[in-house]
Amino acid sequence: MSAITETKLEFAKLGSRIGAEIRGFDLSGELSEDTVAQIRAALNEHKALVFREANIDSDEAQVTFASHFGPLTKAHPTVASVEGEENVLPVDSENGSANNWHTDVTFVVNPPQASTLRSIDLPAYGGETLIASSAGAYADLPEELRNFADTLWAIHTNGYDYSVPKNLEHKNAEERRQEFTRLTFETAHPVVRVHPLTGERGLFIGGFAQRLRIVGLSNTESKDIIRLLQAYVTRPENVVRVNWEPNQLVLFDNRITQHYAPDNYDGQPRKLNRVTIAGDIPVGVDGQQSQAIKGDSTTYSPTVPAPAPAAAPAAAVA
Repeated sequence: MSAITETKLEFAKLGSRIGAEIRGFDLSGELSEDTVAQIRAALNEHKALVFREANIDSDEAQVTFASHFGPLTKAHPTVASVEGEENVLPVDSENGSANNWHTDVTFVVNPPQASTLRSIDLPAYGGETLIASSAGAYADLPEELRNFADTLWAIHTNGYDYSVPKNLEHKNAEERRQEFTRLTFETAHPVVRVHPLTGERGLFIGGFAQRLRIVGLSNTESKDIIRLLQAYVTRPENVVRVNWEPNQLVLFDNRITQHYAPDNYDGQPRKLNRVTIAGDIPVGVDGQQSQAIKGDSTTYSPTVPAPAPAAAPAAAVA
């Protein structure tokens, strides 16, 4: 067994509201409780962490790293995993580009608390991942709009394949859509979610909230309101653009971010592998939990209580 890593982590900020990176920190060995607590504290602060030269060169190593932060989900509720790796989802350009803002798997009642992405095959240019702070978006709202958003609930569903716009469909788009929607999930989530560790409020919307509507409103009203709120999420000051390198891993907080993979690499191969960490049931500002409407997610992911706040001080920022 590898020696337990003991070190003080120093993350360099990538933006004022979201994102920090560290280079050359070896994630492949056993990590001490103190190191895991430092990473958790940095994730709470920065919401997206980029580990460059991370020495994660296998699915097994990625699974081991992600497991430090809680039990894992299966790869996906409906989409097949990497062969022989039930926790690993291939994010492969051959299956389409996820060029729509979304938060992972919010159509279930217990979405992942965090996601990890590992670089496998990268294009010569393009292929970045954009990650947005929904906490920054909420903070930007005028007080009257914040108060309104606090009262809203939205239905999230997998009733369509968000990753394949009709005008950019790949040759296997219909097969992919059938796989993605082979089981139907619908969940009512608060539009404003309270982060269980930091107490921050964030807009919990994105791609899977756009199929149906805000509870109590018409489709037209719902689309207009979601479009208005979503515009705050994607303001440039709330977004970090993560450039990919070989031997890189990204960890982001699924509770309080959205992400987007622009299709800007001219059909070159792009493949990342994703492992997600099981999460709690979202809670709104009134203390009410999300409610499942259709679909049973228990075979996809356990529901876990929010982990205790990290005891260690926040990691230093370079």
